[in-house]
Amino acid sequence: MQRDTQTILIFDVDGTLTAPRKRVEPDMEAFLQKLKSKVKVALVGGSDLVKIAEQMGGDDVIDKFDYVFAENGLVAYKDGKQIGQQNLLKHMGEEVLQRVINFSLQYMSQLTLPAKRGTFVEFRSSMLNLCPVGRSCSQAERDEFAAYDKEHNVRQKFKAALEKEFANCGLQFAIGGQISLDVFPVGWNKTYCLKFLETDGYNAMHFFGDKTAEGGNDHEIFADERTIGHTVTSPADTIKQVSDLVFNGQ
Repeated sequence: MQRDTQTILIFDVDGTLTAPRKRVEPDMEAFLQKLKSKVKVALVGGSDLVKIAEQMGGDDVIDKFDYVFAENGLVAYKDGKQIGQQNLLKHMGEEVLQRVINFSLQYMSQLTLPAKRGTFVEFRSSMLNLCPVGRSCSQAERDEFAAYDKEHNVRQKFKAALEKEFANCGLQFAIGGQISLDVFPVGWNKTYCLKFLETDGYNAMHFFGDKTAEGGNDHEIFADERTIGHTVTSPADTIKQVSDLVFNGQ
């Protein structure tokens, strides 16, 4: 059957195509390549391209999919070529950037958690990633924090404090993955990637993500009127829902 080039399926990475920060499983890799023979396929993640490549099987990730949108689409690739790049420092300015970093470090220094490791603030080209447990934590420590956060709402409280402190700074704060929050200018959420897809004139844009509730980093693109949103609970659920949609459950 001929490929439907007017329909595109857009996927979050963490929790949707892979377990959080884990490498994609072979069955998902095979499924995505099968899917690409039927429709256009895009990835959009909050992580930088290096992390997305690690999770999705290598540096050739930008060649495996029709589009790869790193850092919410602020770093954008189409058919293996870069088509977009934004700069957080240039947009925010050093003064506001340092205020956010200083406030965040002070806030996180007051938290007592099951574990704390290193890299609490990660500066990416288009966003800040804030991590109370520290991004150098082990997988066991990551899972331990995720369970603790689910019970104690550590990141939700942190997000509320940031929103109060920086209410008039034009910034947005979103919970992503298992262990962190993202900070970026208003409008630099995952809907940013849609500007590239709109230009290419798709008739239908389906989005699949696991953090689609309000406050999650998939919410805005899930709820956007330009997309048809689908909430998934795991990579296995993604395969099931997409199979029902594209392959009639086969």
